[in-house]
Amino acid sequence: MSSAKDFLELIQKSRKGKFKIYIGMSAGVGKTFRMLQEAHSLLRNGIDVKIGYIETHGREETVALAEGLPEIERKSVFYKGKNLEEMDLQAIINEHPEVVLVDELAHTNVEGSKNRKRWQDVLEILDNGINVISAMNIQHIESLNEEVKKITGVEVTERVPDKILALADEVVNIDLTADELLTRLKEGKIYKKEKIQTALTNFFQSGHILQLRELALKEVATHVERKVETEIKTENFKPIKFLACISSNEKIAKTIIRKTARLASYYNSPWTVLYIQRPSENPEKIALDKQRYLINNFNLAQELGAKVVRVKENSVQEAILDYVIAHNITTVCIGKPHAKFWHRLFGYSWIYTLMNRLNERQVDIIILS
Repeated sequence: MSSAKDFLELIQKSRKGKFKIYIGMSAGVGKTFRMLQEAHSLLRNGIDVKIGYIETHGREETVALAEGLPEIERKSVFYKGKNLEEMDLQAIINEHPEVVLVDELAHTNVEGSKNRKRWQDVLEILDNGINVISAMNIQHIESLNEEVKKITGVEVTERVPDKILALADEVVNIDLTADELLTRLKEGKIYKKEKIQTALTNFFQSGHILQLRELALKEVATHVERKVETEIKTENFKPIKFLACISSNEKIAKTIIRKTARLASYYNSPWTVLYIQRPSENPEKIALDKQRYLINNFNLAQELGAKVVRVKENSVQEAILDYVIAHNITTVCIGKPHAKFWHRLFGYSWIYTLMNRLNERQVDIIILS
């Protein structure tokens, strides 16, 4: 288990802010509580630590623990007839504490804020040499979006790009068993009484929690592996470089982007999204909605840390091969071809040719369904 002492040593080593994230499988596991415990420990060690934004959700234990910790006053923002409280980014930068606590990393800032998302605020705080301790739930990680939706049936709209997790110096999983979490829920330690039954029926089903717990454990284990690999790379190590090849098909492209992002994140590798615009997909010929989906997918890829490349080429296989050779790509990711009869007869030969040509160059090919 990571301790406050480890983070203290990290702080003292560097001028750019160090970044620690507490991650959990769901609300109520105790991430904010642990952040506040660590803050008290740092304060006792003479570190100038302040609360930038903490969300107690009215939980008694958390409210009590926040007492006695210095806080940077939130700013009040008038929006749609209401006064809303937001983290004051500029005040944090001006006050420049050694360590700041910033909860709810996936939060979307109120319209008109300098940055759209709180994780963007955190990047700015780190760039100013301030160390950050933050927290988020596993379901907010961008590339896990589809998996979380399959498990819970809910599409999470507030998401954090995987690159933010990769930037963290420490990622700590706050782990509870499903039984412990459900006990906390039933005792009213997570939500108010009137919300408990709804939570039990929906998100907090035992099966959901077990699967989300597994995702959280895997994510943190992967983060540790990546850090180890980065620090002990051997001289003869051939860096892995992924190439995700997409078409204008919105859903298939999105799947390829997300799955390649997971692979690149796992191997801590650079990756590129390649869109080959064939003559039939000229902007004049392609439907407006398809163009819009394509731009959305380019934006998603960039948010997930990819470089996006568009090339005009009649032959898909030639375009892929040219890019692979020019940029020393080690792994090509493509979508599973549509199994239509005439495609099987006439349209698949390029895939077999591509596979053979890539094989000759010892390039891996991954077909994503």
